[in-house]
Amino acid sequence: MRFHKYHALGNDYIVLNPADFTSWSATPSPAQIRVICHRNFGVGSDGILWGPLPSKQSEFGLRIFNPDGSEAEKSGNGLRIFSRFLWDQGLVRNPSFSIETPGGHVQSMIKENGHLITVAMGSVSFDSGKIPVNVAGSPREVLNEKITILDRDFNYCAATIGNPHCVILLPEINADLAHRYGPHLETHPLFPRKTNVQFLKVHDRKNIQIEIWERGAGYTLASGSSSSASAAVAHRLGLVDPDVTVHMPGGKISIQIGEGFSIMMTGTVNKVAEGTMHPDLFAITV
Repeated sequence: MRFHKYHALGNDYIVLNPADFTSWSATPSPAQIRVICHRNFGVGSDGILWGPLPSKQSEFGLRIFNPDGSEAEKSGNGLRIFSRFLWDQGLVRNPSFSIETPGGHVQSMIKENGHLITVAMGSVSFDSGKIPVNVAGSPREVLNEKITILDRDFNYCAATIGNPHCVILLPEINADLAHRYGPHLETHPLFPRKTNVQFLKVHDRKNIQIEIWERGAGYTLASGSSSSASAAVAHRLGLVDPDVTVHMPGGKISIQIGEGFSIMMTGTVNKVAEGTMHPDLFAITV
């Protein structure tokens, strides 16, 4: 049971190649996912990348699982890590290739021998029906609407880049905001599929900062889809230029916003380890 562990700015994933798990069912079970990702009882990670899988439209298919056993539609950091894994394993020779996720098809471009990767993430939409958001009244772009969480009122913007995001713009942000309000925003009734949460500070026309509470994973040091959604929201509000650097606790991601809010995301990937999971790992339930 081989595993390959990478991190993208401190957001770590374990890649499991289905070819190494022929005795398993079609995908790892939620219980298996939870124990593998557990920081004490397992290998430890912010999620599992299950692939490569067959795809009718792209060269590779990928499924992404959160530490709680739920499935994510898309992950920017996960896509960069999976791209590096394909490159490291010699499964691709052309540095540009396509990947299918449940959240859509993307194009990945290997740079610097896999240490830097650009992903064409698709386009961001702010439409309540696409995200989805249970807004009152007619479907619309969800921009600067009010939401009350615990003891505080916020203005939020909602977006999707294949997965849902709730972006809250504030003059100052910190990790405590994400830890305190993130879990309640993630599961708010407005978001029928739950949501990723970003607290956003705009520094200037080319730099933003975010703190992240990730759906199904909790507080994370970095997120590619969160960077994409937050940059797109800031640009939609007229606060930043099309080329934006997103600053996170784990490091920086470069975002280029094109026509129709199409997103090119560029960031680093580092390999951490590879090895074999022992069957004893699955003797405990978490």
